[in-house]
Amino acid sequence: MPQRPHLIVCTTCQAGHEIAEGETPPGALLFAAVAGLLAEGGAAVLSGASCMANCERGCSAALAMPGKWTYFLGNLRPEHAADLLTYAQTYAASATGTVMPSRRPASLRNIVIGRVPPQEFAA
Repeated sequence: MPQRPHLIVCTTCQAGHEIAEGETPPGALLFAAVAGLLAEGGAAVLSGASCMANCERGCSAALAMPGKWTYFLGNLRPEHAADLLTYAQTYAASATGTVMPSRRPASLRNIVIGRVPPQEFAA
């Protein structure tokens, strides 16, 4: 089985807004939407993280695989879940992880906040 990308979603993200006590954070809703789609088939390995420090830029996530650039993503919403998994598949198929905006789903053309080189670059 080909290796799958690791998708890490900020589950505590409030997307730059105050939320009422007991209200589900938008990041947790995004995580649940992605998890629901992954239950139908595994395009990625999903993990949750607490606060990715990108609070003012919507829900955040990171996409990583060994030997590829890690991408930090923002301005995500639960309705992006399916497109996020499509992006993850294209990322996995890329030799370096680079997916130009024209090859991403239209809703995700401007989600890249930054990227980190593969760990081998640090050697």
